[in-house]
Formats: sequence, C-alpha cells, structure tokens
Amino acid sequence: MYELNYYGTHFGTVWELRDATGSLAHTGCVAGPALGVLNLLKKWRIFVITSPDLDPTVPVLIFKSHRSIFHHGALGIARNLGRLGVPVYAIVEDRYTPLAMSRYLTGAFVWQTRGLDTGRLLKETATVGKTLNRPTILIPIDDVAALFVAEHAKQLNRWFLFPNLPSGLPRQLADKTSLYELCKRFGIPCPEHAFPRSVEAVHEFIGRATFPVVVKPAARWRSVDGVRRTRIVETPEELLAMYRKVQTRQSPNIVFQEYIPGEDWIFNGYCNPQTNCFLPFTGRKLRSYPASAGTTSLGVSTINEHLVSQTRSFLNAIAYSGIMDIDYRFDKRDGKYKLVDFNPRVGLNFRIFDDHAGINVVRALHLDLTGRSIRRTPMVEGRLLIVESMDPVACFNYLRRGDLTVRALWSSFIGSREFAWFSRDDPLPFLSMCIRLLLHIPTRAIQHLRWLRRIAN
Repeated sequence: MYELNYYGTHFGTVWELRDATGSLAHTGCVAGPALGVLNLLKKWRIFVITSPDLDPTVPVLIFKSHRSIFHHGALGIARNLGRLGVPVYAIVEDRYTPLAMSRYLTGAFVWQTRGLDTGRLLKETATVGKTLNRPTILIPIDDVAALFVAEHAKQLNRWFLFPNLPSGLPRQLADKTSLYELCKRFGIPCPEHAFPRSVEAVHEFIGRATFPVVVKPAARWRSVDGVRRTRIVETPEELLAMYRKVQTRQSPNIVFQEYIPGEDWIFNGYCNPQTNCFLPFTGRKLRSYPASAGTTSLGVSTINEHLVSQTRSFLNAIAYSGIMDIDYRFDKRDGKYKLVDFNPRVGLNFRIFDDHAGINVVRALHLDLTGRSIRRTPMVEGRLLIVESMDPVACFNYLRRGDLTVRALWSSFIGSREFAWFSRDDPLPFLSMCIRLLLHIPTRAIQHLRWLRRIAN
C-alpha cells in the first residue's frame, strides 16, 4: 500500500507518493483536469490519502541577522511550507539569492544585514511586520536571530507569532560556557572542556589533555581571528599558537574541548510545554564539511530512543519551548551520548527528518502556533539528506584521509534521498547556488591569501 499526500498551493496541487515505510518515492505538481485523477485514486481507495492540515491564512517569515546566501535550511523551509499553500516570506541579501529564486517564496525583503545593531534590526523587523499586516510566524535561522527574538519578545509579539520561553535561555544554550554549566547542573553528559583566560591556563590544560583536542568559538556570534569555526588541533604547539592570536582580548571567545572518539548524532525536535507538544527526531551525521568538524553534508534519520529520553529530560528541566537542533557525540569509551552543541533554532538539515504523516519540526511549529493538532506517527527511518554544495568536497577529503572507501561511498547513497538544493519542481535555486558558488570560490581564495599575508607580516 502506498500513501498519497496532496496539497493545494498557489501554483497548483503538489503530490507526494510514499511507500509502506514512509519514504518519499515520487513528487510532482498538477493542476486543472489532472487533479481529478487524484480524486479518483482517493475514491477507488488505491492509495491512502493524507494531508497535514496547515492554516494557509497564517504566513511565515524566515528571519536572519547576518549574510548567509548558501543557507539550504531556509530554502527547505520555503519549499516545505510553500507546497502546503502557506505564504512564505524571507529576509534576503538580493533578488537573485537561491532562496529568493524559489517558486515557493511568496515575497522577499532585501536587507543588508551586515552591521545592523539591535535598534536598527528591531526597527526593520517592525517595518516588515507592518507591511505583512497580519499575525505571522517568525522562524529565526541563525543564533543571533534566535537570541534577538527571545530577548525582544514583548516588542515583536505585536506582529509575530513564536514560542514563549525564558528570554535569556537561548543565549545560555548557544554559548558553550553557560551550556556546559547547564549540562553539569542537570546531569547531562558533555565533553571535558576548558575556557582558558591566560597562557598559564593553556599550559595547565595541555598537561592533562590527550591530543588531538577540539577548539571552537564559545559563542559563534562573537568573531575571533583564527577561531571562527570548529577545528581539530593535533599538537600542543599548534594549540598555544592559536591561543596567542586571541590572548590580547579581555575575554577570549575560545573553548578547548576533549576529542571524543565515536559517532556524531543529531537530535532535531519541537516542543511546547503549554500545549503538551513534543516531536522528537534522531539521526546520524555520516559526513561533514570540513571533515569530522563541520556542517552535515550527508545525514540519515535513525531511531534512538535513549537519546530521545535523555534530551526530553533536559528540555523539561530548562523549560525550553520551540524548535531545537542539538549535536551529540557517542563516546565509545563509556557508552554515553555527550551533548556538544545546542542550537535554539531550526537546523540547517531539518529535512533529514519526517514522520509517516509528513510532519517535521517546521510543520509542527506552524500547526502548534495556529492551534491545530499534530497527528503523531513514527519517524521515517533511513531517510537521507545530501547537501550537493558540500558533500563532493567532503567525500574527497574522507577518501584522501583513508576514512572512506569507494564501496562505502557508493552504499552511503542507498535509501530514500532528498537533495538540499535540487528539486525537479523548483530548479532555479539549484542553478542560482551553482552560479554563485562558482563566483564565490575565487573571492574566498583571495581573502585567504590576504589573511596569510597578514599572518606572515
């Protein structure tokens, strides 16, 4: 038995055909007389017909605070809700970004988000709210946007809908310093770590650490030269050199963390204690870019009830509400899942996860905030998300290091797949991504050469 979902949209009727496991087999868009065929299939009971009952009168605004042209998660939101007839608006850098080119984006607001202070950001957001002139669900897609929404909820409530939670909680969760304090307080396993404030503290850490170690910014929104992203450091000398780049700062935005040998796990979920809503998804990060220390380039949904139970107890303890994207690492030494990162917002790769009714965290958010019920069904297991802009380079790096064989590479693509950028019914974002990525590469190369020249001088 197959399950046929179809939804009315501004562009016609979109249909999704799922097999007995809930995996997406085919999708397409029909209009006019072809819609009668779907109705006949329903009448003859050839397929089971279902459709998430989202309210098309409540639009969504994809909200961000900084420049992020290659954000495939934002495109996933537009497609995921737009196919159900929900009007989707977004903040974009220009009219030709991949997101702005999507057929499922109802409207775009062009902002130059770089350099916006809190006052200007609040003013611009209020202007968008007045323009839309109806209650609109606000979906932040970066840490600063999530912090901004929580900390200015009273002002934003006038125009927007979003989950209510303690105003300072997202900042505590996004900052590694306070996140690990929360983990220790509530008994959630996390890596051993240190927040050095002097060269002496670095030497003390080196004396008890086992290399390699992980170095990352404590708070991603505070830029630090040389520590803008997670890095794996192999030697004490490299660690000291990295710290000396930032030691002149009053409070270096840097954390040293033990390297945990084991698997990378993802927890994606939505919860709202006020409505007793809890929708959990779990999966594995199979590849990342940069390799072993970056963003997911290939992920797969995998049921893990232990991880669900552990995360739910933590969310209840901190009174969290909303979408969350959490990274864990399974420590083979003690058999514990250790919390590494907590993103208090929708993750880049939420499209890894669906349940058998076609519900994911973004659709659950819309249903919950519009007062509609969420029909709970099991998670679709074995669903793959491939990020075309990163995974080819990630595969090359893993093959070069000997961490991936050609046979394992081939088998990693077996299963129900979704591409982050390419979609047959919405091809322009993929083309825009390819063109802008080709233009972006030489620009980044020039910037890197200038950075190396400054270091040499």
